[in-house]
Amino acid sequence: MSRRGFYEEDKRWFSRKEIIRLSKAQEEIQWLINREYKILPVVTFVGDRYQFSLRQRDALKRSTCTEEKKQNRISKAIKIESIKDGSIYIDGFNLIITLEVALSGGTLIYCNDNNIRDLAGLRGTYKIIDKTEEALRIIGEFLNSHEAKEVKFYLDSPVSNSGKLKSKILEYSSMYNFKTEVELVNNADVVLERLGRVVSSDSAIIDNCISYFNLNKSIINEYIKEARIINLSGNINQ
Repeated sequence: MSRRGFYEEDKRWFSRKEIIRLSKAQEEIQWLINREYKILPVVTFVGDRYQFSLRQRDALKRSTCTEEKKQNRISKAIKIESIKDGSIYIDGFNLIITLEVALSGGTLIYCNDNNIRDLAGLRGTYKIIDKTEEALRIIGEFLNSHEAKEVKFYLDSPVSNSGKLKSKILEYSSMYNFKTEVELVNNADVVLERLGRVVSSDSAIIDNCISYFNLNKSIINEYIKEARIINLSGNINQ
């Protein structure tokens, strides 16, 4: 049994005590990037000060954006109830991997732009695991329940096993009540950032796309209630 994005050390790196330290560091990072400092050197500087691990620094980098970007992303988010109103375009690896991590008990980060992101780090390699089929099942069940009409998955063709994942999605599409297409493209980001009604939590995509659905968060909240989510949203009540 494979566990995508699961690290035993996360129990220490994201303990209650460490989350308090991470939240304080995040405030400092946001203060600096709101004043036009670049995120990467800022995370390095603040991470060195707190002596954070690479995983903790990655969590800070993925969870923190400027107030301007935060408001822009929130303004582009479409209500889930609007799924039935037209075609949707899914960042396939982004959605599936995040759900695989959630199903594996891996660490997820609730970010300050209201998105949930994983720390799996694809980096051009992907392998279908036992959680893949469960992820595809709940994606279909969720979209069926919201009366999706037409769904198109985009997968990055240079990523290993993208062709196998395409076949697996099409295999599961026989259980979906909506038309399903899967397209292999050289760079899914470039395609999706020009569209509206996109499904992704990728910062580069949602900063540039016309509109998007926060599907990761909605599916996890409904189907994977046991998911391990670290709150770095800046709102302790979330």
